[in-house]
Order: sequence, then structure tokens, then C-alpha cells
Amino acid sequence: MVERAAERPVHWRRGAGPLATWSSGTAGERLVFVHGFTQGNRSWRPIADHFARRGHECVVVDLPGHGESADIRADLRTSASLLGEACGVGTYIGYSLGGRVCLHLALQAPHLVQRLALLGANPGITNEDERARRRAADDQLAQRLVEVGVPAFIDDWVALPLFAGLALSDADRAERLANTAEGLASSLQFCGAGTQLPLWDRLLELTMPVLTMAGSLDDAYEAICERVASAVPDGTFATIHGVGHAAHLQSPTQVITRLEGWLATTRHATL
Repeated sequence: MVERAAERPVHWRRGAGPLATWSSGTAGERLVFVHGFTQGNRSWRPIADHFARRGHECVVVDLPGHGESADIRADLRTSASLLGEACGVGTYIGYSLGGRVCLHLALQAPHLVQRLALLGANPGITNEDERARRRAADDQLAQRLVEVGVPAFIDDWVALPLFAGLALSDADRAERLANTAEGLASSLQFCGAGTQLPLWDRLLELTMPVLTMAGSLDDAYEAICERVASAVPDGTFATIHGVGHAAHLQSPTQVITRLEGWLATTRHATL
């Protein structure tokens, strides 16, 4: 009896190197999945498992300040360099913070990024005053995180209007609680949106296929992601209906469908 792809177990192997990575499969196109702030490598695994069962080599990571990379201190550029060194050539798929890291990698080392998919990711705050206010707010948030601890911070974080409608699964909450206060605080201080110089003027440099996605209830990021898709030479925008910012957690099936369609239509551009 032939085992159906959806039933095959996916085995994840821990990678070497300072940035914690896990991979599944050794053949097929490589897909690298990069998580958002307070999350970790397991947040993308339900979606990565799907693609691993269908012949892709999939890689998931813990970004600096998170999970098993909690002791690494790195800004966005250094995080991107570490990501590229650990994961090599492939299609990079990043959510929010992870999307911003992937975007930096695509600009720093485009030979590594065959295709780029961004979910709810902002190329940067263009107004200098607004960016300075955001940096100050992130610094205060980092200080509060250390003061109140991870459990209380996570409760406050997912209660933000940005995550309206998101109900954490037991596994998602457990992964977030496994982070350290110091690690998450360092991520805010080194990689927060206020620290990022805007990259809008460099989007034309992205010659690889680019997919941007946003939840239909995430108004601000939907507008941002549509704008990014229009600004790059080979851009596609996809709406994830009925969900907010954390669309890959709220509607993984829709995200899989959007990714599958985009991968199929851009396949010849990368082989």
C-alpha cells in the first residue's frame, strides 16, 4: 500500500552553526521559513510539514534572541547574514520580523534568495520622527519585558489590536513561553522597526520573484504589502481572507494555497 503524502511523518534534523536551524528532506527545492517576534521555528512547521511531504527540502530557524538562538545578539543586517550562512540558497518565506530579516538578506546576498515571500512585513518607517518614536517605544517595551517576565508580556503582546482574532494554541503559547526575557528584549532593541532604515528605495533591486501576503483584517499591512508587490520588478500580492496579522497561524490552509500557486507559476524563473 502506498502511503499518502499527507500521512507521511516529517523528520526534522538539527543543523550545525550558531543560528539554530532544523531541516527536513534532502532533495527538491529548498524553502526556508522564518518566524516573527516572540515565536520560534515551530510556528511555521505545520506549513513546512506540508511542503516537506510534497518533495521540498524545508528549513526552519530560531532567529537571534529566540528559542535556541536566545543568546545571540544581532541587528537586522547581522541576523540576515547569519540566516544566509545557515540556510544557503533557497526560497525564503518570512513573517513580520522574519520577513524583514529575509528582505535584508535578499538585498545583501541576492544570489542566495531565489524567491522571496513576505507575510505582514514592512520595508521600513520612512518618517524619521515616527521612526525615532517607534525606537523609543520598543526600548521601553524591552525594559518592561525584563521587568514583568515572559508570561505576562506574551499575554499583553497577543492582546494588541494587531493580533485581534488570534487564539494561541497550546503549542504556540508553550513555544513563546520558552523564550527568555533577555533574548526577546535584545530582539526589540536590535531588530525593532524603529532601528530599521527604510528599504523602500531599494525594492527595485529585488529581481527575484516576490510574493507579499497580508490578512484582509490587517488594514495597514495589507496596504504596505500591496505597495511592495507593486514596487518590485516581479511582484505578486495575495490576500489571506478573514484573518489579521498572524495569517499563517489563523489560516494556514490559505497561506499554503497562496504559496503553492506562486511557487508553481514562478518555478521556471529559478531553475
